[in-house]
Amino acid sequence: MDDLDRRIINELRLNGRATYAELGRQVGLSASAVHERVGKLESSGVITGYHATVDASAIGLGVTALVGIQPSDNAEDNEVAIKLGELAEVESCWAVAGDEAFVVKVRVPTVDLLERTLGRLRRIDGVARTRTTVVLSTRFEGRPNTSAAE
Repeated sequence: MDDLDRRIINELRLNGRATYAELGRQVGLSASAVHERVGKLESSGVITGYHATVDASAIGLGVTALVGIQPSDNAEDNEVAIKLGELAEVESCWAVAGDEAFVVKVRVPTVDLLERTLGRLRRIDGVARTRTTVVLSTRFEGRPNTSAAE
């Protein structure tokens, strides 16, 4: 991966719907050269996918919480992670250092459904305790870190 690849990635992170022609103008390459580079970045696993950024409240998911998962002594992290992934309300899951093995981002429509989801999380085999932080407002999220491309 060279500087041009990094610049293409930066532009895609800012606008995943940019055309190859637009990307080419931004980085100084032809559309076909950008197309070839993007294809290589995709096939090598650098670019792992594309998605729409959605206002969670607008689709009825107005409650967001970050939940720390403390495992029991006999817990298998991979098994716990698989079970966490089976819950539709769990949007993201990170393995972390510290007392907690995982932090998950949960999105639900109401506080009542958050309470039910927390109960389901606690019933997962291998989960000893949870610690929940309810998000009051989002100042920014999913912002691309473009510092490596500069």
